[in-house]
Amino acid sequence: MRSDVLVGATAHEAGVRRLRESFAAVPAGEPVRLAKRTSNLFRPRGRVTTPGLDVSGLDGVIAIDPTARTADVQGMCTYERLVAATLPYGLMPLVVPQLRTITLGGAVTGLGIESTSFRNGLPHESVLEMDVLVGSGEVVTTSPTQEPDLFAAFPNSYGSLGYATRLRIELEPVPGHVALRHVRFTDRTALAEAIAAISLDRSYDGGRVDAVDGTVFAPDEAYLTLATWTDEPPATPTSDYAGQQIYYRSIRERRDDLLATEDYLWRWDTDWFWCSGAFGVQHPVVRRLWPRRWRRSDVYHRLVGWDRRFGIVDRIDRARDRPARERVVQDIEVTVERLPAFLDWFDEHVGMTPVWLCPLRLREPDGPGSGRTWPAYPLEPGQTYVNVGFWGTVPVGAGAADGVVNRAIEEQVHALGGHKSLYSEAFYDPDTFAALYGTAALDAVRATYDPDERFSTLYEKAVRRR
Repeated sequence: MRSDVLVGATAHEAGVRRLRESFAAVPAGEPVRLAKRTSNLFRPRGRVTTPGLDVSGLDGVIAIDPTARTADVQGMCTYERLVAATLPYGLMPLVVPQLRTITLGGAVTGLGIESTSFRNGLPHESVLEMDVLVGSGEVVTTSPTQEPDLFAAFPNSYGSLGYATRLRIELEPVPGHVALRHVRFTDRTALAEAIAAISLDRSYDGGRVDAVDGTVFAPDEAYLTLATWTDEPPATPTSDYAGQQIYYRSIRERRDDLLATEDYLWRWDTDWFWCSGAFGVQHPVVRRLWPRRWRRSDVYHRLVGWDRRFGIVDRIDRARDRPARERVVQDIEVTVERLPAFLDWFDEHVGMTPVWLCPLRLREPDGPGSGRTWPAYPLEPGQTYVNVGFWGTVPVGAGAADGVVNRAIEEQVHALGGHKSLYSEAFYDPDTFAALYGTAALDAVRATYDPDERFSTLYEKAVRRR
């Protein structure tokens, strides 16, 4: 285990103390935000002049209990650091989101997803208890039985109810390798039926499935990648997609594959799924020159930030008389039965490929019927959903209305009874947003823990960009 990851209780208490002091220093009426070096949000926010909250001492693992299979983790600990601490024990979080710099606190308050979500749900569903800095300035311990209203409302609240300083999470055993099968589908109805069956049976064609996600390259070309944990000694060398090879291309090129577990967990991070192509990193010559340590999502995200700040790509497009483009960076969820309809609509009206698929079911820890609901992201227990992720730009031409493509996606997802994640731009009117994201429950909790309204509401953050 890396010695800098495990911080211990004393350092954690000091970090919480600095956080509370920085909160107290923010004048009443001024915006309260985290002072973070990295972010995985893709929505613009208004600038503020007040200092952010000091979270510099909250980025590690406090303790791991390998017998109980739990970890006490600071809220700003990235999954990269968390996994580095748990894998030496043969353990991993129940859901490890795709990108290294996503934090545990961020994945709980902002939702995260990955290929184990078809059996383990979302990251907040394996939280046993957590400490939250609330708007009153107190740090409140909350769990299903202690301050349960705060515990239930916190997932998908995006900082509108406060910030997690400590989370106790469940861990599960994982061996050293992951065997992959890439199964092609040419028919979207058959694809959806296979997702539904795998999500219930946790197997396919006689083989156990421990994790599953999918990639759509064309209307008649989609793949489900079926992962099976294995501790058998590898008969062949494991693949290395942090080097010259590119993971998403291998899905079309290989039927079977084998990765070390850590490499599997970060298989999408190296090339930001497929988005590194925008920076030339997938060109063989550029890839050889691009340092391996810079092949990671936070580097690409920083480059995007510079482009947004200085308008580099827009200036080049205008100079070359290219049509204006709209950034379309979204993750949405629809029921598995409505997946073919959404993909067909998306092909016709957006036309962006590839597209990522990730099956999701609310976790049922004690068997069928034991799942619970969460007010700020109301999914139905026992129902299989599919997260559809698409990230890039599309041409819209001069004079296009602000967010015309993103608005159309919102409307279609709503028409299909789905939801979208709120890490990127949103355009909902207040009533629709309130119905989709349970803001009445959040408002009731805010009245208790943030009586002076120090934090912005979820609508103000997600739609009004505050």
